[in-house]
Amino acid sequence: MGSGDWNDGMNQVGSAGKGESVWLGWLLLRTISLFAPLAHARQDKRAELWLAHANRVGVALERKAWDGAWYRRATFDDGSWLGSKESPECQIDSIAQSWAVLSGAANPTRARIAMQSLEQHLIKYDQGLSLLFSPPFDKLTQNPGYIRGYPPGLRENGGQYTHAAIWAILAFARLKEGTKAYDLFCLLNPINHALDPEAVERYKVEPYVMAADIYSVAPHNGRGGWTWYTGASGWMYQAGIEGILGIRREGQLLLIAPNLPAHWPGFSATIN
Repeated sequence: MGSGDWNDGMNQVGSAGKGESVWLGWLLLRTISLFAPLAHARQDKRAELWLAHANRVGVALERKAWDGAWYRRATFDDGSWLGSKESPECQIDSIAQSWAVLSGAANPTRARIAMQSLEQHLIKYDQGLSLLFSPPFDKLTQNPGYIRGYPPGLRENGGQYTHAAIWAILAFARLKEGTKAYDLFCLLNPINHALDPEAVERYKVEPYVMAADIYSVAPHNGRGGWTWYTGASGWMYQAGIEGILGIRREGQLLLIAPNLPAHWPGFSATIN
């Protein structure tokens, strides 16, 4: 985990060099699965080392990180868990669940259960929010880092962080849950945060660009944060085109494998 993985606000979780990131484990497995065939093609002996290591990491993740209904997030340097049902704060974290699916490495049954837990605990359809984790950090004795400097529900501290919410769209699409992927895409679509004057007043930022984050706690519930966030817009485009419509390129090949919502009869697209 070091001084932060994707969530650099968790910079004290593994600052002594012993804490470990479950999310980074899934990402490592996905990376090795992409690079090992390239190394094999070059008769590079490192490919076998990578694959052997990936196997050990995968076994360890399933043995240690599964919490019964979702995957834990990380261990602190002292070995205690973050993102567990026993945690008073940050009991469930979004990216450990979505990347269990996106890595293609998790137990398929567990990965599907983990996404059900993500939907149950983190997606607030009535509020138009998909939370990064819950509950926010506030008074936890063990210090996760500067993330706790944000008030509960703001930015990475238990608000909606859009990158993570889009990864959930892609994970639902990968599971062939097209309706759930579409519903979450609509929830994240900024224009849907400004459909009437009351919504505009609540959102307070531009409804035609992606926001990095949306706050989740009163009195700022539903308020947009950092806008014109190009990383979020790029992921949102990918979620729509590649995740839901299923249009993607691999080298010289054009692959079409849609994951459409149940109420769509189909779609047409022009590809230039």
